[in-house]
Amino acid sequence: MTEEMELICFQLIANSGAAKSCFVEAIQAAKKGLFEDAKAKLVEAEEAFVEAHKIHAELIQKEASGEKTEFSLLFMHAEDQMASTEIVQLLAQELIELYRDKHAQ
Repeated sequence: MTEEMELICFQLIANSGAAKSCFVEAIQAAKKGLFEDAKAKLVEAEEAFVEAHKIHAELIQKEASGEKTEFSLLFMHAEDQMASTEIVQLLAQELIELYRDKHAQ
């Protein structure tokens, strides 16, 4: 694996991980009824996840233009982190709405 590809993998992992942490913090804030804090954490999470998606899109564009992407355990881990973050993102949105409804009663 090239040094450049390692860096790309670590950027994907770091940005996805930061986003996932913020999504979880948003859920925790909503659970306490702190919906402004939850909203702020969602914004922070989205910013980090968008950055991960930009990096990922660049890889896809390179491969589409004929440049092979090196596959490794590290790259597989980066892909897995992105996928799991997407699941946490969807669950965060749903759980925050549920907590909003619960706190409105």
